[in-house]
Amino acid sequence: MNKLQLKELQNKLNYEFKNPDLLLKSLTHSSYANESIRSADASNERLEFLGDSLLGMTVALMIYSKKPGLSEGQMTKLRAELVCERSLAELATELDLGDYLLLGRGEENGGGRGRPSILSDAFEAVIAAMYLDGGYEPVERLIITLFSSRTENPQLSYTDYKTRLQEITQCKPGQSLFYELSSEQGPDHAKSFTINVKLNGEIVGTGTGKSKKNAEQEAAKAALNNINSRKEE
Repeated sequence: MNKLQLKELQNKLNYEFKNPDLLLKSLTHSSYANESIRSADASNERLEFLGDSLLGMTVALMIYSKKPGLSEGQMTKLRAELVCERSLAELATELDLGDYLLLGRGEENGGGRGRPSILSDAFEAVIAAMYLDGGYEPVERLIITLFSSRTENPQLSYTDYKTRLQEITQCKPGQSLFYELSSEQGPDHAKSFTINVKLNGEIVGTGTGKSKKNAEQEAAKAALNNINSRKEE
């Protein structure tokens, strides 16, 4: 990626990086890091972890201030809808993030530039890169710009099984809910993740997906079905 492309993206973000290498790292998929740089730490995965938290917090603050009539459960569902993989992938597409990604050959040939899981992860990584480079203010400004209309007119079509499972388990005090990665298989451009969800240390659901987030949703869905089946016995 050349300096002109980086400048184009910064214009779309309405933010100029003091350290452009941070932006470059946020766009570096693990497949490219493993093939070209030979270092997993050079990928955007750690930035994606930080960006996920920043995004969740900022969207929660937006909902709290803009939707005073919503209950806790309604706010939780709206936030889940706004920051789900599909929503973030759509925002990444609006910013043309796919055009700027650094991908390995297999991911490139496999259509990685349009893969929702890669786009949503890159979006979160860019958020984190902005925060590390310029603090919270530019992050908040970008998120408000991108999410304001979606907050006012949410498309609540996404079923958030994780939130539903959390709501059910929180009804009883002392419940512990935990998601863990069981396995991952396949090449970088076609990975499959398997996640177990544990309730009080017991596996109550297992799910598989093309991203960890999808696998967690499938695991929560399986857990809900198992819990409902136990109630019927």
